[in-house]
Amino acid sequence: MAMNKPYLRASDLPDTIPLFPLTGAILLPGGQLPLNIFEPRYLAMFDDAMRAERIVGMVQPLAGIDAAPGQSPALRPVGAAGRITQMSETGDGRYFVVLSGVARFRILSEIASDKPYRLARVDFGGFADDFAAEEESVSPGRRADLNAVAFDLAQALRLEIARKDVESMPDVDMISVFSMIGPFDHAEKQALLEAPDLASRADLLLALGEIALSRATKAGKPLQ
Repeated sequence: MAMNKPYLRASDLPDTIPLFPLTGAILLPGGQLPLNIFEPRYLAMFDDAMRAERIVGMVQPLAGIDAAPGQSPALRPVGAAGRITQMSETGDGRYFVVLSGVARFRILSEIASDKPYRLARVDFGGFADDFAAEEESVSPGRRADLNAVAFDLAQALRLEIARKDVESMPDVDMISVFSMIGPFDHAEKQALLEAPDLASRADLLLALGEIALSRATKAGKPLQ
């Protein structure tokens, strides 16, 4: 999704951002993550983000368990920042939000505040390639393998998507989408997030997708 504000380098992003810890949810550069916001602490966070830089950091809890309000469990050290590109009120106290992925970050330290949500100083410096992600590509042979696995995953997940739509997606977009929506556990999602480059993420996505499809076939059940 096009953004009104371009992010061309790490210095274009704030070094202190709000954190949204959520197990099983990753955001990749160029990806889009829809979120249903209903907890008061996160409603406040998105209100504040809209008044500021519109940047929110998605990060997974280390133990793979979402925390209750008032708790601050350890977090994975690497997350990804997204810009709020869509936000609508539902009429029943919730927000529907879409975050568009900008770049990954490493948490340097958390910041004590009177906010109901968590804030952290972060460093984007180790992920300079994220700002040129659209320039990356994979080999035609690897892309063909990915197309087949991605379409089978979409079918197993009962998503209404045509094979030609999968095949027409740019490499970065397709790999981001299926890394984010794939039926992978929190550790596998984190591995996809932390893959050093697109080729590495493509190889990992292909392997994890084949394993997930094999398990579903043996179990005779649809993927969740």
